[in-house]
Parts: sequence; structure tokens; C-alpha cells
Amino acid sequence: MASRAWRPNSLRWRVAPVRAGADELARRLGTAPLVGQLLANRGIADLQAAKAFMNPSLSDLHDPELLPGARQAAGIIARAVAEGRKIVIYGDYDVDGITAVAILYACLKMCRADVGFYVPHRLEEGYGVNAEAVAKIAADGAGLLVTVDCGISAVEPLAVAGRAGMEVIVTDHHSLGAELPPAAAIVHPGLPGGAYPNPDAAGAVVAFKLAWQTAREICGSQRADDAMREFLLNATCLAALGTIADVVPLVGENRSLAVHGLRALPATRHPGLRALIDSSGLANEKLDAYHVGFVLAPRINACGRMGHARLAVELMTDAEPARCREIADYLAKQNQERQRVQREITDQAVAMVAERGLDSPDRRSLVLWSRQWHGGIVGIVASRLVELYARPAVLIAINGQGHGQGSGRSIPGFHMRDALAACSEHLLSFGGHAMAGGLRVELAKIEAFAEAFGRYAGRNITAEQLTPALAIDAETTLAALSYNVVQHISRLAPFGQGNPPPIVAVNGCRVLVPPRRMGRDGDTVAMMLGQAGSSLRAVGFGMGGLADMLAGVNTISAAGEPGLNTFNGATSVELKLRDVRWG
Repeated sequence: MASRAWRPNSLRWRVAPVRAGADELARRLGTAPLVGQLLANRGIADLQAAKAFMNPSLSDLHDPELLPGARQAAGIIARAVAEGRKIVIYGDYDVDGITAVAILYACLKMCRADVGFYVPHRLEEGYGVNAEAVAKIAADGAGLLVTVDCGISAVEPLAVAGRAGMEVIVTDHHSLGAELPPAAAIVHPGLPGGAYPNPDAAGAVVAFKLAWQTAREICGSQRADDAMREFLLNATCLAALGTIADVVPLVGENRSLAVHGLRALPATRHPGLRALIDSSGLANEKLDAYHVGFVLAPRINACGRMGHARLAVELMTDAEPARCREIADYLAKQNQERQRVQREITDQAVAMVAERGLDSPDRRSLVLWSRQWHGGIVGIVASRLVELYARPAVLIAINGQGHGQGSGRSIPGFHMRDALAACSEHLLSFGGHAMAGGLRVELAKIEAFAEAFGRYAGRNITAEQLTPALAIDAETTLAALSYNVVQHISRLAPFGQGNPPPIVAVNGCRVLVPPRRMGRDGDTVAMMLGQAGSSLRAVGFGMGGLADMLAGVNTISAAGEPGLNTFNGATSVELKLRDVRWG
């Protein structure tokens, strides 16, 4: 089995400085100084911004007319609907792409459009728009092709669409390349000359805004009709799923959508979402970003990783309730198989690293490949290797035709897409953003790519970056972590990229009782900590070895996430350990 990511003394504690004005902000909010510090650490320094952050509203959403290209694209779609032209939505096969397809598809169905969708096969077609699929869509009679969560780098494939007589709209949020694709309209939050206030909108949010603007165009008013407004409110659930799953910053507009989507999700009447929630055992649960990122999203992704994402799209679009239940159960089984394959590949990759000495300090990146690996799983294994070795990792699965399909994951400060671009002479294609990327490569060129990637990483990654830092919001005391304070901290959720879970450090804690292992495999440790008359329970997931390491140790410093844990009807404060120091 793969070694644990956490090891004693493996993290640099980077404690945020005490923020000027944080205490005054907390006083005006009627909360504890610790909460004021947490807000200040997130760049929230004034009362109005703090209230907006802790009480996000859908009224905070930016007008879709501000989104570059949205008004023009909506006009084109409205004309296509009026003319009865066939519209095909071309989406990516991940959660963000699938939810983007579902949002725009449902909107156009409500408008009685002749609309269909296309999602490529991850292994057979790869990421993004491909010329063969475009030609087939045109041959099947489509008059308008709308990409969602892809297309911004598909210059040649979309030129095929134009030559075939199709009008094209590109909606995407991925990094812009040197050349924009040929299209009647491009909807993208980062287009040159634009000033959209949310440059980090996920693909599902871009689709949501286009659906909103399209509804205006078709309704002939700045306000959509009652049925369309109800649809847009319900679509926040899908937009929240795509936003959280795509790991975009959960601040501003993204935060508002995530908060309201999560609140609405448990009571959703969307048959696909309802079946997915029920099959995941989450019915009647209060859902948060963890449930989306680690329970629901992996199931949606599973069929795309293991085969074709078409079933997941069907679940989110046209399926009747009984069919939704069938698909949701199938996705659960696919996800179990995905987990099994993921464990196998992870173990093999870790063994390769050890055998080849690739974890030595002079190695600043990992590039691994195998004929035995599943192309749909290598991305999540790459993420695991980044956790284990604190350096960028690219894993490549070689198919039977002698081509490699790879996925890369990065560390802060090392831009993955830029790194792939620097090695592009060895690649058939590539794409991505700062923290993740994908590529296709010929077998004969994999070693050359690995060497070029390693050289680029060596020049652009410092030794300090290879020692991961633990960002700590504040040093505090156990007494300061009262029920009321931690309840206020919970209002900063949902946590994720751009709004990480608050982490505090408590120094000089006494270990009141010997730590003990928990869980089926003993991977979790639990202990009671005490300090100046106060005590609380601390739990470390993946830290089971601490139970042995702390034998005879009486005093520790603990860093972790304060939260509320409910067990047998009683709720108490608990510290989810992220690191421990002693001696």
C-alpha cells in the first residue's frame, strides 16, 4: 500500500500574522476575535464585506450581460430556436462539463428548442472538441454547435465546423491560448478586453449565465418569466456541483452559488440529483462541499473515467425517475471499481518512485507511465502522488495503439499548463490550467517529454516549494474554541479553493489520555487534549501511527481544523488534526 502523506516534521508551519483591525471587525460583527482574524486572512477587512461573506445572497450574482460574449451568444441561440435549427451542446466529460450541459440543455428544452448533446469518450477521443465528432454532428444536421466547459483551444476542430456550415458558440473557462477558435461568439470570463468580476467562474457557471441571458432574449425582457426564473433557481444546484467539483475559488459569485446550491440540494426535485443523493446514502443530510467533492462528484465522474460519461449526462438531463435510480445505482458500482483500480495504480506508481529513486531532493517532478494503467484514473492518482511527494506529477497511460494519455497535477507556484506548453514539441496535444493539465503523446516521445518536463521543473521549482507548508490562520487556545465560536467559524463554509478550511495551532496541549487507533484499519487516531482547564477531542485521519509515536509524550502542539461533531444526538467541538509537533 502507498505510504501516508503525513509524516512527523514534514510540514512547515506558516502562521499568519495578527491582522490589524481584526479585533475591531469582530467586535462590530458581534463575534470572537478569532473569527475576525479568519476573515482578515481571507482579505475581508470591512464590515460590509464581512456581512456579505457570512450571509451570501443570490442578489450578489453578476449580471450575465457582463460576461464577455454572453449577450451575443444568447442572441444567436434565440434566433436558432426561432428558426427551428438543430442545436447540439458539446460538453466535457467531468462534473463541471456534465452539469454545464445539463443546465443549458434544460433551458433550451424549456424554450422548445430542437436540442441534443454530445460528450466525447475520455479514452477513445480524449479531452475537448475533436474534428471527427464535429464532422459527425454536422452530418447529422446540426445548425448550431455550442461548446460548454471546452473549446477555447479547439482551433482546427471548430474550423471543421465552420467549413461544414455550422454556426459555432464557444463557452469555456480554461486558459486562453495564443489563438482563439473560429466562432460566431465566444463566452469566456477571461476574454481580452473584458472585465467580468469573476474571472474564476467554472464552466457550469458560464453555462448558467448563458442560460440566464438566453432566457431574457427569448422572453424579450430583462426579467425571465416565472417558469424560467424557477428553473434558474433550481439550476443553482447544478452550478454548485460544477463549481465545487472543479475546485475553482469559492469566493464572491462562486461562493454565493455554492452556498445556495448546497442549501437547495437536499430538497431538489431534479430526478437525477434526487436519485444520486439517495443512492449515496445522503438523503435528509445537510450537504456541504465535502459531500459534493468526495461523495457525489466521484460518482458522476466514475462512468466517464471507467468508460463513457453519456449515462451521467442522461442522469442529469432526460432520464425518468425509474431510469435515474438505475443509473445512480450503476454509477455507485462504477465508482467502487474506480476506487479499486485507483488503489492498484497508486501502489504501482509509489513502487516505481521508490525503485527508481525519484523522490530524491534533486528530483523536482515525477513523470511515470505504464501500459497497464487506465487512462481515466491517472489524474486522480497524480493528485495522490502530489500529496505524497510534494512535487508536480504527470502519469501517462499507454493504450494499445501506442499512444499515451496523461494527466498532470501541480503544486502552488508551478503552472502546469505553462510547463506542458514548454514541452509541447514532444506532445500531440495538451491543455489545462495552473494546477492541472492533460496531454496526449506518442509512445516513442514519452521519455523525451519526461526529460524536458524534468528540466523545466528543475529551473522553475525552488527547494522550499518541495517542502509543503501548512498555512495556519492563527495561534489560539483550547478555551477560545468554544461551541459558539466554532459555530460562527462554520458560517465561513463552504470551504475549498480560495477559502480553505480554517486551521489553528494550539501550543502546549497536554495529552490527557493515551491516543488510540480507530477505524477498520487503525488509520485514524483519537485523543483528548487539555490546556488550562479546557479540553476537547482531537482526531487525525490517516495518522493512526501517532498512537504509537506519542507513547510517553505528555505535551504536544496541535494544528487542525476546528469543527462541530454530532454523535448520538450530542454536538461538541472537535479538532481535526492536520499536524502535530512534540519534543
